[in-house]
Order: sequence, then structure tokens, then C-alpha cells
Amino acid sequence: MRNSRILGVGHYVPERVVTNEDLAVSMDTSDEWIQQRTGIRERHFSDGSTGAADLGAEAAREALARAGMRAEDMDCIVFATLSPDVDMPASACLFQDHLGIGGMPAFDVRNQCSGFLYGLATADKFVKTGTYDHVLLVGGEIHSTGLDLTTRGREVAVIFGDGAGAVVLGPETDARRGILSTHLHSEGKFADKLWVECPSSRERPRFTEEMIVGDKPRMFPRMEGRYVFRHAVTRFPEVIHEALQANGYTPQDIDLLIPHQANLRISQIVASGLELPEEKVFNNIQRYGNTTAGSIPIALYEALEAGRIHEGDLVCLAAFGAGFTWASALIRW
Repeated sequence: MRNSRILGVGHYVPERVVTNEDLAVSMDTSDEWIQQRTGIRERHFSDGSTGAADLGAEAAREALARAGMRAEDMDCIVFATLSPDVDMPASACLFQDHLGIGGMPAFDVRNQCSGFLYGLATADKFVKTGTYDHVLLVGGEIHSTGLDLTTRGREVAVIFGDGAGAVVLGPETDARRGILSTHLHSEGKFADKLWVECPSSRERPRFTEEMIVGDKPRMFPRMEGRYVFRHAVTRFPEVIHEALQANGYTPQDIDLLIPHQANLRISQIVASGLELPEEKVFNNIQRYGNTTAGSIPIALYEALEAGRIHEGDLVCLAAFGAGFTWASALIRW
């Protein structure tokens, strides 16, 4: 059995920056209100004609270049997103076409904020078992076109941004390096605590005027914020400890924790509970908001660029989100 390891990381966000002050023009909010609750100062929005696959393709080109490889060298494509470009086919197929390649399998992973880690677990197993040598994993999201940017939707709308990150995975023969383990969980009974209910195949027709009007339009994201927060600050440390214990480590052995960028307050509470100092936790939600499946690879890219990860470091990735789903991965860099 061989390990898999990350050979290259890339990222891409749209040029347009939307500040908290910009949002205050269309809704009853303020920079202070948003920062106190989320830690977010700004996020990036697309131009409205760009899809998740477009952002993913830009991130993937950078990841491939940093890995010293070509798109046609990839044996498999895994695309994590909650905001597919179209209902069908998979964004992975559109992404594949953007890169000008074909023939290899390409599929989507729809696990929202945990999507990148679910995709990483899948790609890791492909490489470890020798099914594929090189897998291109992408997390890409366009949230801005699906948000209620009015006072009615402010509690959710202020959180999310657009962006994508990508990694190239390949084989590692040293069992002490690479992705050591991945850990995945889900609790579907909480699905309606954080969801987008419509359009829905349970409805006939799938989309109606009723879905977009009223006090609680069903086509926009809805969240029971306090409920989600309480579960997040419990599940994050649980799944981090699970990864550490599976490999014989403790929190003190972590060189860098990269949590999914859901809410700065959640990350701070989790770090405090693990007794991790600020320099051992990477956060960039202040500048990007929550990019769900894109958040961990974007943060991983920035951590590498900032010199926060060195060869031999023990890096832990962790996520929690809609579903409810939660996950972790432990990596010896």
C-alpha cells in the first residue's frame, strides 16, 4: 500500500471584491454587525456569467503548473461543489472540457462545506489502491448568484463568497509522508437546519413563483445559525481528535490546522479547545467569506504561499457543514 500526497496547489477568486459596506447599501447591516458575528470583512463575487467550473479550471491550471504536470497527465477528476453550473451534467464534465481533456472519469461530490475533504478521501483511496496514479481534485463555488441580498436574507447572505481551489494528488512511497488518514461523518436528520430547499424534484413543477416570494422564499439558503454553530464547535474538535488518535498524535503535534472557513468565531473556539496558539491555525475567512468546498484548498494555497507549511510538518484539515457533514484529514507534508 502506498500513500498519496499533494503535488501542487492552486486557487482562483473573481476580481470583484464586495465589502461589508457594499452589502450595507442593499440590506440593513453594517461592517461592525458582520464582523462581530462572522469575522468577515469582504468576499469576492463573480460577474454573474461565470460558473463553478470556470473558477475551478483557473485554479486547476495553477495547481498543475506547480506540480509540473499537464492536464492530460491526470487519470481522474473529482469536483466538489454545492453550486453546480447546471442541473446536469456534472460540473466536473464542464470543467474537463474547459481544460481541453477527455477520456478519464470526471464526477462531482456534493457534500457542501465538507465537500473538499470528501473529495480528498475519495482521491486518496484511488491513489493508495493504485486505481489511478494522478487525481485532480477541485473545490469550486459560485454563491453570489443564489443569495438573497436584502435585509430578509442578511444572516446567510453576508457569509458566503465565490472562489475555487485545486490540488493534484500523486503517489508517495514513503509511508511516513503524504495523506496519513481521512475521516468522514454525516447526520442527515439535521438536513433542514442548513439547506436550499428549491428547486426540488419533490415538487411538480420543480420551480414556481411561490418559491421566490414571501417572508421565507424557498429558493434561497436558510440556516438556523445558533443550532449550526453549536454542532460545529462540537464536531470540529471530535473529528480532529479522531484523525490524531488514528495516527498516534496529540493536538500539540499539529504544526498547522486549516479549518473550513465557516465562521472565524467557530475557528477560534475550536483552536482554544485544542490549546493551539494562533500561529498554528490558518484563517482567511476575513477576506473571502465562506467559499464552502473552495475554502480549504484556497486556505491551503495561501498557507503555503505565506511560508506557514514546511516539509515534514503535520497539517490537519477539518470541516463541518450542511448535511450535517463533518470530516478531517491528517497530512505529513
